[in-house]
Formats: sequence, C-alpha cells, structure tokens
Amino acid sequence: MTSIQSDLEVLTWSGYGDASVELAKQVADDGYKPDLILGIARGGLFLAGSLGYSLSVKNLFVMNVEYYTGVDERLEVPVVLPPYLDLVDLEGSKMLVVDDVADTGNTLKLVDEFSKGKVGEVRTAVLYQKPKSVVQCDYIWKNTDKWIDFPWSTDSSIIAGAS
Repeated sequence: MTSIQSDLEVLTWSGYGDASVELAKQVADDGYKPDLILGIARGGLFLAGSLGYSLSVKNLFVMNVEYYTGVDERLEVPVVLPPYLDLVDLEGSKMLVVDDVADTGNTLKLVDEFSKGKVGEVRTAVLYQKPKSVVQCDYIWKNTDKWIDFPWSTDSSIIAGAS
C-alpha cells in the first residue's frame, strides 16, 4: 500500500510486495528474459532480489553507487564505490538494471554508460520514476513527482552518524 501525505509518498512493505510483482509482470509480459539482474545499492537491492525470484533469474549482481546524502540532497555527480563490478565474459548477456527510483536519473545513466559494450542488452526497471529523470526507464511501477519514503529507509539508523 502507498499513501500520499502532501509532498510525500509512503510505500509500505505490503505495497512494495505488490509493486515488485507488478513490475515483474511488466518485464515478463514484454517478453524480456534477462540473463542477469544488476541491483544498484542500496535502494535497488531489495528489488533485485524480488525480481530475481519472480523472473527466475539467479544471476544477481550489485553495483554500489553513492549519490544521495540526505532528503533531496545529493552529490554533484554519482560516484561508484568499491568493490567495482567486473562484467567480463558477459558480452552477449541481457541485463536488467534495477533501482528503487529514477529521480534525476543520473545514477541509472552512469550504470548504463558503464555497461555499454560489456553486455549485449541493458534494460532498466524502477519502482518510481520522476518527471525530471534524464533516463526513461523501460519498466516503471509508478510515476511521481513526490519525495518517497521507502520501507527500508524511513527508520533512523541504529548506529549513530550512519545513513
């Protein structure tokens, strides 16, 4: 379930379950059968696992990209964090890149540019896409222009100073 509070959209765990299944159905109904799923950490990790199960894809990869530093606060450009992903020997593979949101789209653009020439085909799937995104994702559960509270990021960290 999602709820909207003025300029805020709240996605619950239950709503996330429904959203991930609907997104998987979009991919399957489109006839796209990825060989691997690349989740952009951290927000895309949950979706990568969920879509992996729904689409029967066991080959999951993770790419760590830092961009957001707070609520609607971000670095000047996205930065890839170690360990760095090695896509060697995957030239003909179909890859589905997943993240929780395409806000500016700069993170997805970075990952797409990184992947070009290393895999055969790249498509993208997100729970939410915002109108200002520089990337038009292939599979989108919902479009919004609101700030989104995801169930995995709404509670404060139990470690002081961590985000």
